[in-house]
Amino acid sequence: MKHTIEPLGDESLFINLGDEIDPDTHESVQAVAARLEKEKWSWLSEIVPSYTGLAVYYDAPAFYPEHSSPYEQVAEMLKKVVETTEPREGSGHRTVEIPVCYGGEFGPDISVVAGENGLTEEEVIKRHSDNEYLVYMLGFAPGFPFLGGMDERIATSRKDSPRTSLPAGSVGIAGSQTGVYPVVSPGGWQLIGRTPFKLFNPDRESPSYVQPGDRVKFYPVSPEEYNRLEGEE
Repeated sequence: MKHTIEPLGDESLFINLGDEIDPDTHESVQAVAARLEKEKWSWLSEIVPSYTGLAVYYDAPAFYPEHSSPYEQVAEMLKKVVETTEPREGSGHRTVEIPVCYGGEFGPDISVVAGENGLTEEEVIKRHSDNEYLVYMLGFAPGFPFLGGMDERIATSRKDSPRTSLPAGSVGIAGSQTGVYPVVSPGGWQLIGRTPFKLFNPDRESPSYVQPGDRVKFYPVSPEEYNRLEGEE
């Protein structure tokens, strides 16, 4: 597997597996992440997958006094892992269906998305909910999924001034990406709807409802159905 390994900080490095945000690179990232999880090295502190690679954090004192410069040791071990990993080794994720109430008070910016693209609000909803999305990574806020695969015909620029507080479950668009704000947080994405599903719950065994590698399918629901589903959560 083609790659480069570079220092990222005092106790971290970055494994770069590609230059493009695409499903093939994502498969490689997930495969390497899965292999590293299996290794269970005591010095391995954290693995953070991104669009094109992984940040790997390690405990430098674990290598003392035998090795005064643990970076070379870590880089060499990671190099062997990457070179012996099959690209689809980390595959086998779920497809998750997420209900969304589009427009109105739930999606106050849907008219912006429609206007910028010369569409009706109904066309925005159809094009957003017709696609299946790949969860490339989680970030920004706990459990926030960055989703790829959105129809370019509804791509929309971010807001000039971010909002200071967005409701949990808000579904937004920024550029050619879409995503869901799992918790109350600030944000500058154009809001087109909201889901009653709790995408992040620290009390669950797996706090994040979706994981990198999962596929997401949105489906429209009415305000009444939204309220019913919210009550079941």
